[in-house]
Amino acid sequence: MAAPVEVTHARIFAIAIPAMLTNVTTPLLGVVATAVIGRLGEAHLLGGVAMASVVFDCIFWLFGFLRMGTVAFTAQALGAGDAPEQRAVLARALLVAGAIGLAIVAFQLPLAALIFGSMGGSEAVTAAAHDYFYVRLWSAPFVLANFVMLGWLVGLARAATGMAIQIFVNVVNIVVMIALVLGLGTGIYGAALASVIAEGAGLVVGLAVAWRILGGRLDLRAGTLFDRQRLLRMLSVNGDIMIRTAALIAAFLFFTARGARAGDVTLAANAVLHNFTLVGAFFLDGMATAAEQLCGRAYGARDRQGFSRAVKLVLAWGFAFGLAATGLFALAGAPMIDLMTASADVREVARQFLWLAVLAPVCGVMAFSYDGIYIGATWARDMRNLMVASLAIYLAAWWFLQPLGNAGLWIALLIFFIARGVLQAARYPALVRKPFA
Repeated sequence: MAAPVEVTHARIFAIAIPAMLTNVTTPLLGVVATAVIGRLGEAHLLGGVAMASVVFDCIFWLFGFLRMGTVAFTAQALGAGDAPEQRAVLARALLVAGAIGLAIVAFQLPLAALIFGSMGGSEAVTAAAHDYFYVRLWSAPFVLANFVMLGWLVGLARAATGMAIQIFVNVVNIVVMIALVLGLGTGIYGAALASVIAEGAGLVVGLAVAWRILGGRLDLRAGTLFDRQRLLRMLSVNGDIMIRTAALIAAFLFFTARGARAGDVTLAANAVLHNFTLVGAFFLDGMATAAEQLCGRAYGARDRQGFSRAVKLVLAWGFAFGLAATGLFALAGAPMIDLMTASADVREVARQFLWLAVLAPVCGVMAFSYDGIYIGATWARDMRNLMVASLAIYLAAWWFLQPLGNAGLWIALLIFFIARGVLQAARYPALVRKPFA
């Protein structure tokens, strides 16, 4: 019988803090890339990298289930005391990541034609985006495998190790980019190649760490690795998480598209204010990661008390961080807007809607927390269905709030955050009864 899972404040933060730090340091890479390409003095190159980077963000975000699903299955195996399954989860997920990554590389030509043909960039910007895209795309198998490695380490409650590897990848990327672009004059190709080198190096380090954790031997039978029932369950859960993520991406793309229709100044103001939601998300996502691991571990051990305690602590600390972020943005929001833009028009419009943007962290607490809880317990089908329902509520809210203009768009987004959390909270009691009966 599996041992009960000890859930403490310290364990919550041992997982959440590394995840938060990883989230905070990752945007630095984008800042450096912008600065390095900007030094080349050609605006179309900077625009091309920006366009292609958005594409990669969406593609890789769509396959985030490789991290989330791996956290859940690894934590459940850890809670159940099933060492062979912990190894099998890693191997299965790496096989899936490799297959998806190679498929992305194989279909790069139609993928590029479909994406960039619909984005409407100028001829020069689109050409630069293609150049960057075709080189960086080769990093896809490495990026997706690194998602798996991070998920596996977090699932084993080794979040600090996973964070260290992610920071290593970002540092290598920055150093190699500067060396290739500014040192060797490789231009946009060097910036893309730096990502390939950094992600490949990160995977090598991750595999070496995993090999050491496993004691220098995989010791995994083919029957365990290719267990039909567990393979189908992994694919089903990951498929549901992927659909859920696609719905989430659609919500944010819709927000951006509607803002763009309101004019360039409103679009720019929304982009500035969106940074407030991103910063708040960095902290809330850390708590969600803690929920994935601790709830998954308690679920695997069939420890109802440990599971319930993890849920309560994650929600409590989530609200603490959400309220703190909202309070900080309310007090310092105006100066932060001035730091992010020099345009007087954009500053004025951003200030008009600041009061709505600062509410995003506290409105999103339950959504983030219950996402982590549902993922840890692999209640992926319910999470998928509730996300689609929340998206419908969001679009309906926007429809009714159109007379309010951009304020209506922001209110609809806040309703989307709240709907996700409330729907999952309402469904939670029925779901939690079954596995612990």
